Amino acid sequence: MSVAFTREEDLEATAADLPDRPISPHPNLVTPPGLAAIEAALASARAAYSAAQAHGSIEADRTAMARATRDLRYWSARRATAQLVETEADGRVRFGGSVTIEREDGRARTWRITGEDEADPAAGSVSHVSPLAVALIGKTVGDQAVVAGQTVEIVAVD
Repeated sequence: MSVAFTREEDLEATAADLPDRPISPHPNLVTPPGLAAIEAALASARAAYSAAQAHGSIEADRTAMARATRDLRYWSARRATAQLVETEADGRVRFGGSVTIEREDGRARTWRITGEDEADPAAGSVSHVSPLAVALIGKTVGDQAVVAGQTVEIVAVD
């Protein structure tokens, strides 16, 4: 076959070789809502995989099949390693709880410490392995911690 009849970059072929989503080396701690979110994402990935299979030949849409396969592997692994953590309030900053910190300039912010897959800093939740959570876990109201080079005080723990 002549080179004139081949494409240098076959995007469909490239898409079929999507790299796996990286899986964290940290324990996969999850809150009850986090576990529910993982199960929903796994169900969605299974549905996407089934839909990609049902839409005819794989060659017709390699991208959809590759994406569905990759997501199915990721969410299956995350569900298999999920460790549900249900803790009781003991007055300390802990996984699954919320903490309000006050900066030196008087600004206060509340954070919820969650699993990696459910962390969303824009919505006020951070992963238990984030530098913020690591600096705060185990502390109580009135304690101080250094976060991003600034001293913060813990003003509330839920």
